[in-house]
Amino acid sequence: MTLSTQKTGLILAAALAAPLLSAHAQDMAALKADTPPAHAIWIEALDLSKMTTGFATPNAGKSIDGKPLTLAGTVFPHGIGTHAVSELRIDLHGTATRFASVVGVDDEKIGSVGTASFSVFVDGKRKGGTPTMHPGDKPRLISVDLTGAKTLTLRVDAPNGNIDSDHGDWAGAEITLVDDSSAKPEAVGIPVSLPRLVILPANPAPAIHGPRIVGASPGKPFLFLIPATGNGPLEYSARGLPSGLTLDGKTGIISGTIRRAGSSDVQVSVKGAMGEAKRTLTIVGGDHKLALTPPMGWNSWNVWAGRVDADKVKAAADEMVSTGLAGHGYGYINIDDTWEAGRDAQGRILSNDKFPNMRTLSDYIHGKGLRFGIYSSPGPKTCANFEASYQHEDQDAQSYANWGVDYLKYDWCSYDSVVKGDHSLAALELPYAKMGASLAKTNRDILYSFCQYGMGDVWKWGERTGGNAWRSTGDIQDNWGSLHGIYEGQDGHEFFAGPGHWNDPDMLMVGVVGFGNTHPTHLTANEQILHVSMWCMLSSPLLIGCDMTRLDPFTTAVLSNDEVLDINQDPLGRPAGRIQQNGDQEVWARPLFDGAKAVALVNAGGDPATITVRWSDLEMPTNQPVRDLWMHQDLGPQADGYSVEVPAHGCVVLKVGKANRS
Repeated sequence: MTLSTQKTGLILAAALAAPLLSAHAQDMAALKADTPPAHAIWIEALDLSKMTTGFATPNAGKSIDGKPLTLAGTVFPHGIGTHAVSELRIDLHGTATRFASVVGVDDEKIGSVGTASFSVFVDGKRKGGTPTMHPGDKPRLISVDLTGAKTLTLRVDAPNGNIDSDHGDWAGAEITLVDDSSAKPEAVGIPVSLPRLVILPANPAPAIHGPRIVGASPGKPFLFLIPATGNGPLEYSARGLPSGLTLDGKTGIISGTIRRAGSSDVQVSVKGAMGEAKRTLTIVGGDHKLALTPPMGWNSWNVWAGRVDADKVKAAADEMVSTGLAGHGYGYINIDDTWEAGRDAQGRILSNDKFPNMRTLSDYIHGKGLRFGIYSSPGPKTCANFEASYQHEDQDAQSYANWGVDYLKYDWCSYDSVVKGDHSLAALELPYAKMGASLAKTNRDILYSFCQYGMGDVWKWGERTGGNAWRSTGDIQDNWGSLHGIYEGQDGHEFFAGPGHWNDPDMLMVGVVGFGNTHPTHLTANEQILHVSMWCMLSSPLLIGCDMTRLDPFTTAVLSNDEVLDINQDPLGRPAGRIQQNGDQEVWARPLFDGAKAVALVNAGGDPATITVRWSDLEMPTNQPVRDLWMHQDLGPQADGYSVEVPAHGCVVLKVGKANRS
């Protein structure tokens, strides 16, 4: 090729590109304007109450934090500020010709770990989007043809698996309409469908539930309530208890002190008016034998936040027993933040007027066979700015032991002021290892739960620093965006969890919740079923976060489905991973101790969808028996797999295969 020919080619390419560059510049300029182009509307004018976000609420013309929409230094007067995972569904009524927006992570999160990816779906098919974007990245223009389209869906995802600081902006977002259109686009919510579950009447016959294995340290106090249901009064017996333990035959409480290391298979029996149930409970004595299955119980924060007090905690313990949830395996009653006062002259932590006597409260909870949990931070102050444990780790651990504490949630919070933003692995591990060593010095077993939001891939190192559980994500909210973002981010973490050490995607958001301003959860019925299903599939701690005095039949049924809870408490302790994904439809699976497999068919889409699991994907032969655990229905042998319609934002949980042990 001659130089002249090369020049001609370059000139021609530039000429062809010029209209494209010009159109791009015109679009960018139009989206930064104060008024929309002719025949266009800003989508912020739609009903944004129909839009889901992972945190807070979407903002018209502002970032999620209420600041001017700003991307790489450019301010946009119009658009929507969101937080991943977010979604807006729009019924176009066939009257639109184009959608356009500039997208990116808002500048208010420069310097953070925030990420976001953007997707535009037209009639259910992805027609535009971005790769992972970070704060400060050059904004991207998305322009999509809507001619003849019926629906438009805008989604912001959290590609790093976390939902911290993912402030995604649809800046200057506009829809161009057909010139003579009288109909206008409107935001629509997810279609509400009946919950996909069968609520069974209470079974009058005795049954034993909860963990099949429990561990403790020799020489330290042991407490375990045999979880059982059935018409009472119930009588309990146990054969083969390890030396040092005794059973109260009327309450079902096993207590005492294991005298030596070792494993004992205890034959437990519960007898009532309608018969008798038997089960093997393995009790293990040894070092680091706590939480051999994920802890189950209640925590005060998601319902009461700073309004918690001793009476509310006692009420939760009372209701845990009277509602029967303790009989399904829920055993911890945990106080979160705001119980703390200052310190005495010797530096010992004090509780405030809301909790006048921690030992008395602990004894009350223990008297019901339940265990007692508490909260602190490695920093100088807790998240709510109360006294924390910095430089008092040994003293606080001993105070907890003296009070009869069985569970410690240890929240990062103000420790950032100590390390001055240093999030190196050494800095992240140090405060947790330090408190772990302090807890080990006491004469009491205290389950140790890290709350540090997944920083530094805590699932990779939490066990070696003494953790029994660790938060693998940011705080949960009672909305679809938060729930979706959290469970999606757990895939791959299953390789780092197992008996004694669990990933914790945060507490449950079913029932009446609200962080002190209580209201029924904003999750739909099917979203609540999905929530509990996935937490059980993932071997997550199950800490109820609702007002226990306001349980309704649906909430109680969702929290007490023993077939689903058995997956969570499976002694093999192998959390589920995602084995199949087709857009919004996913299949998650895990092996169970009895040789069968648990399978969750998950539909994150806004419409019902048929999802199929094939036995070849589970590495199982043909003709497998299937049971639907929410419908409590045996489906018989299925040749090569199983297909079922799953509701929008819903989940079907199956047990596949024949159990070879009970």
